[in-house]
Amino acid sequence: EVDLEERLRELDLRSDSDIPDVPPPTDSTPEILKRALSGLSARWKNWWIRGILTLAMISGFFLIIYMGSFMLMLLVLSIQVKCYHEIITIGYRVYHSYDLPWFRSLSWYFLLCVNYFFYGETVADYFATFVQRREQLQFLIRYHRFISFALYLTGFCMFVLSLVKKHYRLQFYMFAWTHVTLLITVTQSHLVIQNLFEGMIWFLVPISSVICNDITAYIFGFFFGRTPLIKLSPKKTWEGFIGGFFSTVVFGFISSYFLAQHQYFVCPVEYNSETNTFVTECEPSELFQMKKYSVPPLLQAVLGWETVNMYPFQMHSFALSTFASLIGPFGGFFASGFKRAFKIKDFADTIPGHGGIMDRFDCQYLMATFVHVYITSFIRGPNPSKLLKQLLILQPEQQLSVYKTLKSHLVEKGILQPSLRG
Repeated sequence: EVDLEERLRELDLRSDSDIPDVPPPTDSTPEILKRALSGLSARWKNWWIRGILTLAMISGFFLIIYMGSFMLMLLVLSIQVKCYHEIITIGYRVYHSYDLPWFRSLSWYFLLCVNYFFYGETVADYFATFVQRREQLQFLIRYHRFISFALYLTGFCMFVLSLVKKHYRLQFYMFAWTHVTLLITVTQSHLVIQNLFEGMIWFLVPISSVICNDITAYIFGFFFGRTPLIKLSPKKTWEGFIGGFFSTVVFGFISSYFLAQHQYFVCPVEYNSETNTFVTECEPSELFQMKKYSVPPLLQAVLGWETVNMYPFQMHSFALSTFASLIGPFGGFFASGFKRAFKIKDFADTIPGHGGIMDRFDCQYLMATFVHVYITSFIRGPNPSKLLKQLLILQPEQQLSVYKTLKSHLVEKGILQPSLRG
């Protein structure tokens, strides 16, 4: 028997070509599609399989949008769990860690702990009035961070207790692998849901822009691609990259125009504790009210217009679409490098012609972080509704103190008369 310590020491000195092969995924293409496309070349067969499955996924996405915000949150959670599973499984296979004590259980335990922390934070922020009515939940929310830390600490201690002589380095490899995977999947999916609460438009435009860029870059590259773009992804071409950029910017501008007209998409998602449902009703903010803009003199000669009517959000859609088409693909390049490092074609074989769920969402996670940072930096201001929910949780004497302080401030500003009594 080869000493594991020696084997791990050798692993540190290996080149990428020495990494053990991961078993290739099986072909999950339905038999009916295989028979229907049997006469085509491999290139066109892949084209049709990808196209048919893409249309099916888009149709399913539209259906979930129609079903509302809660179903979208469940979709994000499901995708997060599946992506986590795909990445963790690769680690198991590459490092042959099937027999490590407790590790498979600990990986999923840490996933539950981190989700408990993030979703608990969401409940505390957006469901305050609901929590206030239920005494059991009040305890969980009040001590939420302590409970989360205690849960994580339990898993940490279990990991330490599971360390076995001659397995130390391999176990720490997988411990680090698990935490990086949690950072990539759980943290980013939490940001996706945070974006959704700002209004469904902040969820749909970024995600659909990445999807549009994926599709149009593939189409332009398939028909016109001649010039390789990057060595990490040999099939990516400059023609596809540029074509995807212009298509995505146009798509983002047009889709923003139509979405900005409906309260269902532009209003922040809020929980109505009386009906126990999510509601999207509000007076649209200035971002979603039509305004008149002057056309720059250089463009006036070309367009023949001096002014143009558009929603302010359409200006922000340029930033979102540009990021989705120019920077977003680097999430895909990163994933390609990861797969090449471990000699795999796809993360899994969940979607015929596409690979795993992570293969389709590698760019979405990068996009989610950008949108969250963009909203907090340039869009979000004080939220009266959220502040009011927090005030309602306070004790009566605390609420009275806030009232007196606010009244004194308004009197000093001249908004209220000093003689006003409350």
